[in-house]
Amino acid sequence: MSIFPDDAGVAVLTPSSSSDTSSLPMAKEYAWDFVNNDFLLTNGKNVIVTGKEAIKVWLWKAFQAERYKYLAYSWNYGQEFNSIIGQGLGRNALKSEVERCIRETVMINPYITEVKDITITLDDLIKVEFTASTVYGEVIVNV
Repeated sequence: MSIFPDDAGVAVLTPSSSSDTSSLPMAKEYAWDFVNNDFLLTNGKNVIVTGKEAIKVWLWKAFQAERYKYLAYSWNYGQEFNSIIGQGLGRNALKSEVERCIRETVMINPYITEVKDITITLDDLIKVEFTASTVYGEVIVNV
């Protein structure tokens, strides 16, 4: 017996140099309750979302995972924000590094075709908003 459900549709994510997305299976993820920070359950069972909603869940998870920290994930998965904390970068250099980290985190997913409209606000916290163009449409992301 496997610990993974039969319909999990686990896919290995690798950077794609081709723009052909016709051979991609439908994106699937377990639904996530972003308010309570837990899986979304119906009658005690996990809910599976597909398409654009699955990409939203994938994006949230990718930004929660620190790259290189968890052996369960490939070294291509996750974000590297901790690597730029405390480097003493100027505002422009910091914005450039944050934008690089955003692009590297997101563009590993073959369902995402472009990252655009990146807005970075530097206050006590760094706030980022961007649009991810996917094969299912656009997703607005706040980090």
